[in-house]
Amino acid sequence: MATTHDAVRRPAVRHPRWLPPVSLGLSVLGLLFALYLSYEHLTQNATLACAENSTINCAKVTESQWSSFLGIPVAYLGVLFFVSMIALTLPATYRRSTRAVDLVRVAWCAVGLVFALYLVFAELYHIKAICLWCTGVHVITLVLLLTLIFGSLLTERD
Repeated sequence: MATTHDAVRRPAVRHPRWLPPVSLGLSVLGLLFALYLSYEHLTQNATLACAENSTINCAKVTESQWSSFLGIPVAYLGVLFFVSMIALTLPATYRRSTRAVDLVRVAWCAVGLVFALYLVFAELYHIKAICLWCTGVHVITLVLLLTLIFGSLLTERD
């Protein structure tokens, strides 16, 4: 006779052991970059540590019209994105993970990468300058997405 516990039992999902700590570490690193950029936005780039030449110019990027999206500074959106990615990559979240949660994790990170590509386009074609701190966020987002996809491919499901 089936019990209530058996009826709601989720199928077993076994993620690669390295996936939770690596994805969480990348999410925390991304959050640190986004927090730094948010601080710089609040202080109007008072301490922005960025080399400056004709191509690399963080202040030009972070002070441009492209540094806000729908009136919200993109650095703040980065903080929200990485806080949500931290929640999705906590070891406890992986332990309770279902296929749907895995899909949300990858899909949300893909949304983050699409937004990062939009910002890279703005840097290259509209602003004509690159922010190294922003590039760090973009690279972290790309590596995080690739990590999540690769980890999903290696995940065992019953």
